[in-house]
Amino acid sequence: MQQREAMATLKVPESPSPGEDAEQLRKAFQGWGTNEGLIISILAHRNVAQRKIIRQIYAETYGEDLLKALDKELSNDFERIVLLWTLDPTERDAFLANEATKRLTSNNWVLMEIACTRSSLGLFTVRQAYHARFKKSLEEDVAYHTSGDFRKLLVPLVSSFRYEGDEVNMILAKSEAKILHEKISEKAYNDEELIRILTTRSKAQLNATLNRYNNEFGNSINKDLKSDPDDEYLKLVRATIKCLTCPEKYFEKLLRLAINNLGTDEWALTRVVATRAEVDMRRIKEEYHRRNSVPLDQAIAKDTSGEYEKMLLALIGRGDA
Repeated sequence: MQQREAMATLKVPESPSPGEDAEQLRKAFQGWGTNEGLIISILAHRNVAQRKIIRQIYAETYGEDLLKALDKELSNDFERIVLLWTLDPTERDAFLANEATKRLTSNNWVLMEIACTRSSLGLFTVRQAYHARFKKSLEEDVAYHTSGDFRKLLVPLVSSFRYEGDEVNMILAKSEAKILHEKISEKAYNDEELIRILTTRSKAQLNATLNRYNNEFGNSINKDLKSDPDDEYLKLVRATIKCLTCPEKYFEKLLRLAINNLGTDEWALTRVVATRAEVDMRRIKEEYHRRNSVPLDQAIAKDTSGEYEKMLLALIGRGDA
């Protein structure tokens, strides 16, 4: 499973004790200017468990949440990447989901990403963290902030608890491939059966169904879902399928668009690097290089600058960052 792989893309050297790290971070905030380089050298090279302990010790020693200290000392895109990275992954997802419900643009994509690329248990703990922090359920906020077809798809997506095993029912795959083809042929893209299949089936079962679809009907499902390339709901349905079946391709495209558009989309770039660095960044980098003939670190270095660039490069695993 993607979440369980936690591929070692980060170079985590023998690190000092968490107490020393907390002390060094405190020093980075003191004096005439913040020592951003010191912050990067510590936080960008600590794994999730180490960062959690550093936060605990910092709070116990200095009576302040490390996140609040970072928020006071840093600014702009560098602040956002450091804060997102320092958060526990479950807290981070809850924060991003809540932020997404309030944004005027891109919100549906972030909610879909979290729902489709986390494990069932991971998504369940995100819902718990959301409930604890915001005193509401994630489903409640998604339902309130969306409407129409988007709501019909997103509420069951964020509510799902998929079977995680590898068992596949090929008879079911054949019958559900037929259902999907019928609904798409009828342009019934918001049909309950189509949404049920996408939001409840295990990823293994869904892969089997989509392979059957391809073999039986001669086209990939996403090709058949391009009848109206500008339809925002259909774009989200295609992205949902891609996230569920090959997330590295989804995130490669997201990075490519974030970097290559007129003006960098730092919001997307920051989110992808912070959320995938400890999960499947190696696969994403391989896919990016294959698709663009340019290494991801070169593309990021060309399009960003300063401490923000250094933090991004450190997180995607570049040795000299």
